[in-house]
Formats: sequence, structure tokens, C-alpha cells
Amino acid sequence: MRQDDRPDHSDRSEPTYAEVGATREGPLPPGYHHLRYRTLIGHGPDIMRAAADDLLEWRMHRAAGARIGGACTRVRPGDRVEVSLGIGPLRLVAPCRIIWTEDGERRAGFGYGTLPGHPARGEECFVVERDDDDAVWFTVTAFSRPARRIMRLAGPVAPLLQRAYAWACGRALRRLASDSVMPGK
Repeated sequence: MRQDDRPDHSDRSEPTYAEVGATREGPLPPGYHHLRYRTLIGHGPDIMRAAADDLLEWRMHRAAGARIGGACTRVRPGDRVEVSLGIGPLRLVAPCRIIWTEDGERRAGFGYGTLPGHPARGEECFVVERDDDDAVWFTVTAFSRPARRIMRLAGPVAPLLQRAYAWACGRALRRLASDSVMPGK
């Protein structure tokens, strides 16, 4: 598909928070709930590359149970996506914009920010990094606060659900990356 033929998933909506890009370099802004979750994915450059591709091509999110709407096959800054979780009338749809991406040998990931209609306000990033000992780590960093009634009603349960989703993403990414580098695959 030529670049001109790609669907345009952007719109003119602006993020619903002022601290755009804070998940990339930090520090995380005050006045929000902060999430930091980190887990080991595996070791070596092959696991790193597989994990980066699984992350940047939305496979991790889908394997963790999310539906991704409006997304191109690979994350791109400025793209609008809808991440949804749940089933039937309990499905929450969360419109987001890809704020930043990175795809290097030792670090890859992206951050997306909330758009109007999202139940929260803030930003979340998903990163894989290979350290000096060749260990590949997956990290989720986020800052958020309620934007809609559903999130305010969820109260202290909302951060627990966000942490559970980060855990599910880490588990899915570990499985996907290790399956990709197994002999015979």
C-alpha cells in the first residue's frame, strides 16, 4: 500500500490534559494517579526485537484482551486509536492519540494520550528495553485521573484495574516474544 493510500486515522481532537509527552522522559506530573509496572520478558537481542515488534504492531494489546480500532498496523505518532476492553454493554471505549514512538536496538515503545470521550485524562506508555546484562524488560508508565462519571464511580478500583491490565500486557508480551524466537518458528 502506498503511503498516500493509507487510511487517515487522525482527527483534530486535542489531548484532554496539558502534560503531553511526560511519559517519555518524565517526571510524571502531580495531581494524577501514577502507575509504574515493570516485568522481565526474556534475554537477548532476538527477544528484544520480537517484543518490540509485538508491542509496536498492537499484538501485545490484542493478546491481552483489548480491541484496537482505527489503528494502522504499526504505531505512528499522531494516529488516533480506540482501545476498548470488556464485553457487550460493559465495554469501555477509550479514544487516544499516539503521542510518541521509539524503535531502537535497545529501547522501543510508544505513549498514547487521552482524547475527548476517554473515561480518564492522562497518558500511558509501553516500553521494552534491553539492559547491559542483556535482560529485556517491559515497563508501563502512566498518569491519569477520572474524566467521566464511570471512572469517578470506580474510585480506588480503577487504579487496580489499570495495574491488572499492565500485568496482562506483560504476560502476553512475554509469551508472544518467546513464541517468536523458539526454534522452528
